[in-house]
Amino acid sequence: MRPASSSRLLKILLASAALGLASACGGGGGGGGGGNAAAPPPPPPPPPPPPPPPPPSGPSYQAGVYPAASQFKDQCANPRSGVDIEGNPFPDEQGLLVEELFWLRSWTDETYLWRNEVPDLNPYNYNDRVAYFDLLKTSEVLPSGTPKDDFHFSEPTEDYLASRNSAPTAGYGVNFRAISSTPPRDFRVTYTEPGSPAAQTVNGQPNFERGSRILEIDGVDFVNVNTQSGIDTLNNGLFPTTAGETHEFRLRDPDGTERTVTVAAGSITRQPVNETAIFDTASGQVGYIHFTTFSPFSSEEQIVNAMQQMSDAGVSDLILDLRYNGGGLLAVASQVSYMIAGQSRTANRTFELLRFNDRAGNLNPVTGRVNNPIPFYSTGQGFSVNSGQSLPALNLNRVYILSTARTCSASEAVINGLRGIDVEVVLIGDITCGKPFGFYPTDNCGRTYYTIQFQGVNEKGFGDYADGFVPQNANFQFGVRAPGCQVADDLVAPLGTTGDPLIGAALQYRANGSCPAPTSSSSASSVQPFRSSETAQPSGPAIHLPRPDVMDINRDLSMPGEYRGRSN
Repeated sequence: MRPASSSRLLKILLASAALGLASACGGGGGGGGGGNAAAPPPPPPPPPPPPPPPPPSGPSYQAGVYPAASQFKDQCANPRSGVDIEGNPFPDEQGLLVEELFWLRSWTDETYLWRNEVPDLNPYNYNDRVAYFDLLKTSEVLPSGTPKDDFHFSEPTEDYLASRNSAPTAGYGVNFRAISSTPPRDFRVTYTEPGSPAAQTVNGQPNFERGSRILEIDGVDFVNVNTQSGIDTLNNGLFPTTAGETHEFRLRDPDGTERTVTVAAGSITRQPVNETAIFDTASGQVGYIHFTTFSPFSSEEQIVNAMQQMSDAGVSDLILDLRYNGGGLLAVASQVSYMIAGQSRTANRTFELLRFNDRAGNLNPVTGRVNNPIPFYSTGQGFSVNSGQSLPALNLNRVYILSTARTCSASEAVINGLRGIDVEVVLIGDITCGKPFGFYPTDNCGRTYYTIQFQGVNEKGFGDYADGFVPQNANFQFGVRAPGCQVADDLVAPLGTTGDPLIGAALQYRANGSCPAPTSSSSASSVQPFRSSETAQPSGPAIHLPRPDVMDINRDLSMPGEYRGRSN
């Protein structure tokens, strides 16, 4: 019975389907009656999706009109997320590259010392923030022919923060003088970091000795090789990227001895105080401090400890070795000057007053605060010494400063600041770099920019030493003369010994006011100006020297807890 019933049901369903199809197609014509009402119309098709929004339009450019830089701050083409290595949230918001360029343009006009000498460049004509920033500076030159602004640069913010926080980096802890980076190459050791693999003693001799020349690396001729594969081997050996890497060096020491050392890279933290010594002389004890940087924050504690050592020894004179010190934190430079001169000479005196651009008036255009003079700080400032802690003082009316062309910025601020309160600064070595200028490192969108924002002047209002401080007997017609001797920084003896030519000359000048006979060579340690371009490297097979650390040539006004990249 079930099959018959199923067949009947199927016929009914088919008939109903046919009727429905006819109605839907408008069939059933004739009169109206009969219950064949028209089906409702189908629903309208869904509307098409809206078109994508047009790309946001950037700000408009008008020559000579500079909107407030704050309008464009932290508007980033590639915003960061999370926090930096100091635990601070990134302030970035989604924006456009052109907004980053507009920020650079307005920020330069607001804060650059020589703002009237900067060309007004339409940001829409550029597509690279680093290349654009490189152009936002003066092109004027000094009477000596040196560029007026040779210190205009930028770097990734993560590199800046790592540097100022003494983040360890892979390396040996050795510093070289690159006399020639192309054949015939000549690299020599200037100094090593205390406790580093480079300073480790093997058979009574450090792995790298001051003055040693590199002959081979991993079996490749360092002096003459000119193939790319050979250069790659040299670069890999000179600049290891991971701790534990091992490389072999063939060296020629200053006495002519050749030897081979195998050195494993370590995690290197820079030590601002590299060496201290006390020399006994017929007229009293002379202290010596080799101070390589006023940054990072640890420099405060290390130089305070070194000065305490000198004070405890009762030194009657001090040789402060700044020959490789390019600067750093200006507050630490002020502390160093106080610890040399003492309370009676520095109380209520100005270490440095900042001169900003012609728009600033009596305000600091970067901080917005009143531009008060920087005093001689007599207490810890909280970098690595407790804020308010009293500092030691030597109470000297004279100091011997060892200098080269790498003595720069905050180091020169010590020279100028002490001269401003009539402490005699005797200069032994070579002409300093000539950087009475400084800046606040400022982050925007992951890049930290350094643009000259102020000139520092001392208690007497003097700060015009852009061609450097010059030892009295130097044959150089520019710069500012200081008592002392021009002496070549020959790498013939360890630092901290009387055999070092600069230390020997300082002791000689102290004893009888005379200088050693001049030599034909100079310090050969000229400053490498900073350039923002990250591609500015030698072409072809050459040793690709890393760009000097920003902390190596710096006059940084940062204080603990401050960083211009933050919104706080």
